[in-house]
Amino acid sequence: MNAVVAAVSRSAKHTLVKANQDSIRLLSGLGVDGDAHQGATVKHRSRVARDPTQPNLRQVHLIHAELHEELRAAGFIVSAGQMGENITTQGVDLLGLPAGARLCLGGAAVVEVTGLRNPCAQLDRIQPGLMAATLGRNQHGNLVRKAGIMGVVIAGGEVRPGDQIRVELPPQPHRPLAPV
Repeated sequence: MNAVVAAVSRSAKHTLVKANQDSIRLLSGLGVDGDAHQGATVKHRSRVARDPTQPNLRQVHLIHAELHEELRAAGFIVSAGQMGENITTQGVDLLGLPAGARLCLGGAAVVEVTGLRNPCAQLDRIQPGLMAATLGRNQHGNLVRKAGIMGVVIAGGEVRPGDQIRVELPPQPHRPLAPV
């Protein structure tokens, strides 16, 4: 399967659900143009309260459409943008990427992966039990966070559903993703 952008979403307000768009513009070093989380420093409310000067490692939130399919199979009603993501992908193992991997989206945009999204209780406002459904355990009993990944914009550009995604891995040794 080709790796593609399945949907793009944004919200100018700090809401969990982000409306689907025909396209979004990524701005280098800032994030999604017009999104509440756009900026060089943190925009997530709890992080701003702790230290508003921290760099924004959460400029772009990506979720794999395969997670939506898994959740629907478990009885949840979810769709692109509903879990707060800006970009919904298909055909990319987002959770298997190392920190520093770059996702080349469409013709020009590049997002560098900074880490995992830590699912929060707000997901249960969409549907009770959704947060727990985005958590799992691997074969070693370690916690697996499935609610997507976060990244920063390295190169700006327009991103649309149907755009191809190319993955560039960083040099070895690869660092596994951790929550950011």
